[in-house]
Amino acid sequence: MTSAPATPSERGPAAPDRSLAWSLARSHLRRRRTQNVLTILGIAVGVMALIAALSLTNGFTRALIDATLRASPHLSVTAFTPSRPDPELQAALQADRRVQAFTPFLADKGLLTRPASEGRAAGVDFATLFGMTGAAGQVLDLPDAESAALSNLKAGEVMLGSALARNVGAFTGDEVRLLNSTQRRTSLTVRGVFTTGNYLIDSAYAFTNLQTLQTLQGTQNITGYQLRLTNPDLAPAVGNDLTRTRAYSALPWQSLYGTLLDQLALQKKVIGFVVLLIVVVAAFGIANVLTLAVFEKTQEIAILRAIGATRSLITRVFLLEGLALGLGGLLLGNLLGLGISAYFTVRPFTLPGDLYFITSLPVEVRLTDLLGVNAIGLITTLLAALIPARRAASIEPARIIR
Repeated sequence: MTSAPATPSERGPAAPDRSLAWSLARSHLRRRRTQNVLTILGIAVGVMALIAALSLTNGFTRALIDATLRASPHLSVTAFTPSRPDPELQAALQADRRVQAFTPFLADKGLLTRPASEGRAAGVDFATLFGMTGAAGQVLDLPDAESAALSNLKAGEVMLGSALARNVGAFTGDEVRLLNSTQRRTSLTVRGVFTTGNYLIDSAYAFTNLQTLQTLQGTQNITGYQLRLTNPDLAPAVGNDLTRTRAYSALPWQSLYGTLLDQLALQKKVIGFVVLLIVVVAAFGIANVLTLAVFEKTQEIAILRAIGATRSLITRVFLLEGLALGLGGLLLGNLLGLGISAYFTVRPFTLPGDLYFITSLPVEVRLTDLLGVNAIGLITTLLAALIPARRAASIEPARIIR
């Protein structure tokens, strides 16, 4: 014995309701094409600006970090008290696959002076000095010529940061005098000048031969070891592993430049929030369009309610309209934002080299940024559509028809 086929009411109204809601939403969207297009364009412009701004900020941050790490090690392992080179630690560094290169170093601070000469006044400036071995060229990421000069520093030679060299007025081949922290004096010959692009480093750092600085301090001790890693992000973990059972302290580059990283992160948040306001303003366009549609369709909504349409059905109609407009704006905005980012990748935005540490503004598009922008944009547009949708659902058919 076969059962009778189920009636539409027995199958449930969910599927017909969904089909009817989409049909009504599509019908409303077709009647206001100009306003819909303008609304989509408004959202697209906001999303485009947000993606482009975040990508440029990412590129600027990455360029600054790269410039900073050219003359800074990824990790410094410093002894609690200066001591002789540690064979056991050096063996551990050589065996660690995360360590790309390392060098013992001795740090000091001093006053650099260049005597006056014919046509040139005397120059003077403070400097942070690092005495290093020939492996320094592998630890630091300087250009090839500068790296070769750093690796081949002889006794009595020094390399100066470009800004420091200008302040002292000393360049390749010149002689400078150094008064170090122990009040000892020596003369050094400038072997060359290095440029990282980070003014704070270029104006303060100087590199010399390890033996030269040890002789000046009258010691055979070292301050510790500077490391270059295969992945700079691993610096905290590597430092913790190396110092857990040794009388050394670890200083990863993230801690050394923590303030800089915090400032860059705050800058990105502020820029993102300001540009996000464009998306929020554009979302109000959706609210305006749907509010006007509710006003114009009041009688139609009342009739639908009178013949059995539920409040949830009416709400879905206008939410679907807002969703369609929001998705259209997000899709177009993503295409435009990625297009602008690609354009600036091929033809970077130029910057004055005498004002900034880079001559062009790089671009770095991150998937997390794209996902965040689209999620926020979608939520904003749905919230904007919810207000008129709830208003439409609250219409009382008896009052309107009367």
